Amino acid sequence: MNRYTVEIIPKVFHFKKPAGTSRGVYTERKSWYVRMTDGNQPEREGWGECAPLPLLSCDDIPEYEDVLRLLCNDVCQTGVLNVEKWKRYPSMVFALETALRHLERGSYALWDTPFSRGEEGICINGLIWMGDYASMYEQIRNKIDAGYRCVKLKIGAICFDEELDLLRYIRKQFSASEIELRVDANGAFAPNEAMEKLKRLSELDLHSIEQPIRAGQWEVMSQLTAVSPLDIALDEELIGCHDLKDKEILLETIRPRYIVLKPSLHGGLSGCEEWIRMAEERNVGWWVTSALESNVGLNAIAQWCATWQPALPQGLGTGQLFTDNVPMPIEIRKDALWYVAE
Repeated sequence: MNRYTVEIIPKVFHFKKPAGTSRGVYTERKSWYVRMTDGNQPEREGWGECAPLPLLSCDDIPEYEDVLRLLCNDVCQTGVLNVEKWKRYPSMVFALETALRHLERGSYALWDTPFSRGEEGICINGLIWMGDYASMYEQIRNKIDAGYRCVKLKIGAICFDEELDLLRYIRKQFSASEIELRVDANGAFAPNEAMEKLKRLSELDLHSIEQPIRAGQWEVMSQLTAVSPLDIALDEELIGCHDLKDKEILLETIRPRYIVLKPSLHGGLSGCEEWIRMAEERNVGWWVTSALESNVGLNAIAQWCATWQPALPQGLGTGQLFTDNVPMPIEIRKDALWYVAE
């Protein structure tokens, strides 16, 4: 008899406002919850969330639920999650890692840290979604008024000069020591124009830019990281890079200043731990970002992130996006995510 039983529960979440990126606009978000029970401890259950991003995740496949069922059956039959076997399905690995951890702990405080005890919050950035000038301006004002000290703008959807105007507005009001500015191009820059745009952005005392050009152009990206006056962080570039050797080659070839880690996209928690260790060996900075998960996934990422005692602001504020999110003992106070200890 199998020790574990897993139930798969599809769920569609709806955005309060359309979320704009350079790849399009999201109005709803499909996830799959996994609910795991243990025959040895029938009073307990463990929850995890599978949340692949359409047209972006390496495991965004038509037969997603069928593969998820196979993975769940494998865990139930063997009693363990074979990460090496299933690593090409990072959002599924993340969900099962989370469910097993929740089941073991019997609490949403998945690790014992100052964060999970409600003693410390995790500093996060305020995220500004793509939109027209007026909507982005309003978002910026709201984040600054709320007390954020790090603001991240998604750029590449409207006129570049208008985006520069928005950034100049912030800089006129706040110095780099008062407000840290990050931008995320989601690969929107053409290779032949990227350097000129990086130079213009660097004049505004920005912290960094994520993924200035489309992923997969390693030679061009390595040339940019070598001479860019603005620090470059890799995000989409890491998707689909599962093996240690491939990760090593990517980091050695491109030599970014930072990497941005999303467990649902970049190998689950175990895969991201590999990325962190390899990055730190090469003096490459990192931060962790949620990938439009509901509060179930967001809490799991935050609980794990806290075990690393991160020094930089993290990207963990997207749990407020949905009208029909599930309740979870996490909340944002000013510019930090807090766990409300049980």
